Amino acid sequence: MEKKKENKKISRKALNQFLTCVSDYKTPSILAALLVAIEVVFDVFIPIVMSQILNVGMREGATEFTFCLEMAGTSTPVFTLYDRTTFIVVCGAVMVVMALLALVCGMLSGKFAAQAATGFGMNIRRTLFDKIEQFSFANLDHYNTASIVTRLTTDVNNIQFAYMMIVRTMVRSPFMLVMALTMAILIQPTLSIAFAIALPILALGIGVGVTIVFPRFEKMLKKYDHLNEATQENLVGIRAVKAFVRADYEIDRFKKVSAAAQKLQISAEKIIITAFPLMNILVYACIIAIVWLGGNNIIAGKMAVGDLSAFLNFVMQIMMSLMMIAIIFINIVMCRASMQRIGEIFDEVIDITDKEDALDITPADGSIDFDNVDFSYSNNPDVLNLENIDLHIKSGETIGIIGGTGSAKTTLVQLIPRLYDTFDGEVKVGGVNVKDYKLDNLRNSIGMVLQKNVLFSGTIRENLLWGNPDATEEEIIHATKVAQAHDFIMSFPDGYETELGQGGVNVSGGQKQRLTIARALLKHPKIMILDDSTSAVDTATDASIRAGLKEEFGDTTVIIIAQRIASVEEADRIIIMNNGRIDAIGSHEELLASNPVYQDIYNSQKGGDIDG
Repeated sequence: MEKKKENKKISRKALNQFLTCVSDYKTPSILAALLVAIEVVFDVFIPIVMSQILNVGMREGATEFTFCLEMAGTSTPVFTLYDRTTFIVVCGAVMVVMALLALVCGMLSGKFAAQAATGFGMNIRRTLFDKIEQFSFANLDHYNTASIVTRLTTDVNNIQFAYMMIVRTMVRSPFMLVMALTMAILIQPTLSIAFAIALPILALGIGVGVTIVFPRFEKMLKKYDHLNEATQENLVGIRAVKAFVRADYEIDRFKKVSAAAQKLQISAEKIIITAFPLMNILVYACIIAIVWLGGNNIIAGKMAVGDLSAFLNFVMQIMMSLMMIAIIFINIVMCRASMQRIGEIFDEVIDITDKEDALDITPADGSIDFDNVDFSYSNNPDVLNLENIDLHIKSGETIGIIGGTGSAKTTLVQLIPRLYDTFDGEVKVGGVNVKDYKLDNLRNSIGMVLQKNVLFSGTIRENLLWGNPDATEEEIIHATKVAQAHDFIMSFPDGYETELGQGGVNVSGGQKQRLTIARALLKHPKIMILDDSTSAVDTATDASIRAGLKEEFGDTTVIIIAQRIASVEEADRIIIMNNGRIDAIGSHEELLASNPVYQDIYNSQKGGDIDG
């Protein structure tokens, strides 16, 4: 179940992790910001040159044309020409050069910003994935798979896009705002009064909008988790959907989840949809006021036409900068919500790690000891999933575990490779507490075939080499023969090079089980755990696999969890689990003679009484 977080702030630890992710791309980030600042300088000075063409180049009766920076009643000559056409051509050429330089700077800035943002996003994904790979089963229980996928995709994309805007637009817009506002005030201070009214209103609108939008985007992203969850469940279970003719139901369910996500997205974005037209109205009202006041100043001889043209350009630059700042804040809001969600992963404390003084050794043998072990998934002493487990298994023994659904059979064996840690008591392998080993050393000594058989896309050989990347051809064939997989592999046209679809969709359930058993055997484990891993094969194949394990891997401790009596009756000892406790331990004959639970299971499967 998804873990609920009460703290909505991004922790210092998570922020440091984000900063680490961007550290490799500081140089392109700085270059992007610097180049966009240079672009702004050229963009701001182009209207000044245009104003000189109108004010000086178009002046009636003039014989001398002096380009001056005229601001706030002062005039600074730059150059003087005595030909009108030459003056206009020179000013036009200057504008073209500045426009081209602005274009080049903008393109380079975009390139560096994209490089920095995509690199930042890549580092976040990599760091996030690395952290998830270190999670224990208990850590993974805090998040559903769809939520993790959303964080690795949608949330990272939101942060990546926001970062690209920050290194470019967050530099460009405020810098443009300051420079254009400064130029406008220097050209005509009295006309700048319009800004004194418009700017506070726009700033207030942006602030209110951000406050309202943030929680809506946060809810929207959580709804995306549900959307991905519905999609994932449907795709994974597509065969069941078709078998039970539930396509219409699943389509309707997906529509409802999709509609809910759409509704929340509209709720979040309608603030933006409403805000921008209102901002445009304010902008155009400001322009109308400036044109009217500026026109009156021109008629009164207080202002030149070129100055009004430059002023209007600066007004547009100022207003566009404000609108872009508003867009930036909206993206930062989405980015903040995504950063919080990714920060939860960064902040997750991994509860199973190597001790500082962990032993860099492999277990001496396959002996297993449970010394008064209690275990709780919720770490609650009042809700124990395993209680008072005292069990001792000799190296090389074959142990069967049987019991009803929910009797904690799988929970028991998951403590051996330390997929979970005990709540109380100790689990020992080779006479050493499993917490004292390095995790890699411990787990490499244990071959585990889980209830759910997982194969990956790639060839059969590539999947088998998961067990041992250095396995030779002879070792691969030997393991598959013991697992009764070699014959069906060779029946495929490409043999061991047969491509498996995602999850091994092109092999049967029984074939998957045999491949995963062979994969585990390639580790040459000291302990082999088969968690109901022969349920999809026939009894003859099941018996052949057990015989092969006994003959070829006699020194390996084998633990078989099964529902079928036939799978465990030849074991050295059989453990009966009931409600998280060991109900009885003994051989098949001993349990059949003395244990009612075992007798009931035996009779239900054999179809008769004990004596019969």
